[in-house]
Amino acid sequence: MSIALFEEISLYVFVGGLILLMAYIVWDLSKKSNAGKFGTFILFLVLGLGVLGFVIKSVIAELMGL
Repeated sequence: MSIALFEEISLYVFVGGLILLMAYIVWDLSKKSNAGKFGTFILFLVLGLGVLGFVIKSVIAELMGL
């Protein structure tokens, strides 16, 4: 296994782990602050947009061959 392959795999594994950790933190925050359904939806929507940005960046970089 080359170093570049290891770095690419670990990037996606650890970023995926961070996304799951952030989802738990957002869920816990919404429960502790009594955000309600709409507030929880908005919190997860913002988190989802951040994740979508990361995915789009990865797709564009792959399509451009970077």
